[in-house]
Amino acid sequence: MTNLATNLVETARRSPESPAIKFRGSDLSYGQLHALAARVAGDLRASGVEPGDRVAIILPNVPAFPVVFFGSLLAGAIVVPMNPLLKAGEIDFFFSNSGAKVAFVWPDFVEEATKGALNAGTHIIPCGPLGPQDGALGTGAPLTEPEERDDDDTAIVLYTSGTTGRPKGAELTHRNVHLNAHRSSVEIQQTTADDVVMGCLPLFHVFGLVVGLNAAVIAGASLALIPRFDPAEAIKVIADEKVTIMMGVPTMYAAILNHPASDSLDATSLRTCCSGGSAMPLEVMKAFEEKFGCIILEGYGLSETSPVASFNMPDRERKPGTIGVPIPGCEMKVVDLDGNEVRPREVGEIAIRGDNVMKGYWQNPEATAEAIPDGWFRTGDLATVDEDGYFTIVDRKKDMILRGGMNVYPREVEEVLYSHPDVLEAAVVSVPDDLLGEDVGAAVALRPGATATLQDVQAYVKERIAAYKYPRHIWAVEELPKGPTGKILRREVHKPVEG
Repeated sequence: MTNLATNLVETARRSPESPAIKFRGSDLSYGQLHALAARVAGDLRASGVEPGDRVAIILPNVPAFPVVFFGSLLAGAIVVPMNPLLKAGEIDFFFSNSGAKVAFVWPDFVEEATKGALNAGTHIIPCGPLGPQDGALGTGAPLTEPEERDDDDTAIVLYTSGTTGRPKGAELTHRNVHLNAHRSSVEIQQTTADDVVMGCLPLFHVFGLVVGLNAAVIAGASLALIPRFDPAEAIKVIADEKVTIMMGVPTMYAAILNHPASDSLDATSLRTCCSGGSAMPLEVMKAFEEKFGCIILEGYGLSETSPVASFNMPDRERKPGTIGVPIPGCEMKVVDLDGNEVRPREVGEIAIRGDNVMKGYWQNPEATAEAIPDGWFRTGDLATVDEDGYFTIVDRKKDMILRGGMNVYPREVEEVLYSHPDVLEAAVVSVPDDLLGEDVGAAVALRPGATATLQDVQAYVKERIAAYKYPRHIWAVEELPKGPTGKILRREVHKPVEG
């Protein structure tokens, strides 16, 4: 395996007429997908993009995403997928840090991306449903064959925030992604060319990109895309396209299950569902399986592990509530603070080693050394492992909030809160939510004489960060609890009980 785009080229040659992408009643065949991607690759090269250059993608789940993703890879570029909901200040950091030469952007997000590109000088390329708008790029001869890359060359940089500091770019190699997608396709989903895979997970996220798109391409299966998750549209796509494999986060399964239209859904085609991102409530799993006659396999992974590390495998006992066992090519253990393995059922931090672990953090050797001190990647997730080797997540070492499967990092939101002139102190914490699992809450101490209301502060934050990050719950405090050094004790901050 060299260039990850080889998977598309081989499938297109083997089955050029087979549907690759299904989107709102229209199909894009593998031959068409390859031809469109090859055109993008040639145009990128004509526009000065060389192997190893970074190409950003700011698109929803439309056919243009796989077109420019594989087009960039064919040209030997490194892909930087980005959440379309990011604001200009966030985009500025991603563009500047990655050194993105160009960015493919959906028209709705061009204005924000253009503002975010001012410092980095990134060239914004507006995209229609099938790829770049005419004239947005130079014109070159299509590159139908992948640019030669080494297994250990970086294919994708996925930005993931820590609880402190700026986001870090996880460098996933061509081999990382190929092997993880292959194992997801063959070992977990058992995908064939006859399968239709539900593409409701965002492709800018590692789960949807690798386990969805790349795994489907390896098998020659169809990927049915939904631009942005909506349970009514998901129900319609499952029925219309005869979806056989679905992957999602628990809130997606709950939303489909509880939607009125699900009562009349013909889901007899649905065979296997995969869940990750956060713990699947057992009641939701059981009710979904009973209602739709399928099985849900729960697993675990991170951007830094390409992403899949463990799963309840289809050929082994399923243990609901666990994240299963390590996938082939991956080792997992639970360790104490000194890196020593703990006994079964004792709580410790999950450490991972294998061919799925990232190359490192983009241009950040210090963070890489901290995350992988001894060849084992420290996840920051606390867990136990039983005598059969099944892992169960207990809690997160980090303060990350997992809102409907999307990561929200308190420090990032707090920095925006603190930029408001009337905010004296702020702490961002998780608030339990029946649908999302967790929501974002903020305790705020306003300055004496402040003229802003809490609603003003909330609106201020909403304007400056992605919509899923701003605090839906906000409350006033006189001051925040602190430790002996003056550090705010986030763990002692709780939303007041409404009475």
